[in-house]
Amino acid sequence: MKIVGVTACPTGIAHTYMAQASLMKKGKELGHIVLIETQGSMGIESELKKKDIQEADVVILAVGCAVEGLERFDGKKILKIEVGEAISHPQEVFDKIASL
Repeated sequence: MKIVGVTACPTGIAHTYMAQASLMKKGKELGHIVLIETQGSMGIESELKKKDIQEADVVILAVGCAVEGLERFDGKKILKIEVGEAISHPQEVFDKIASL
């Protein structure tokens, strides 16, 4: 499965990147292709390419604040979760994806 997503926390520092790393690591362990964009105090990093979004089966929004560019995901299956869930319970996140 190809999964794209955005992580963002209110301060845009540690938790944003921890969530990104957690989702990418667990996704790889489960055999998925996972691409995660971060949005925070440094702006948008690892920005998702239009082609990757189009090819994605699911979008994960692990956010605790407003993010830019949500219209890019119109028409896609979206799982919205808290940043902490992505960090602490990545397996449960992927279990939720499987049930979408």
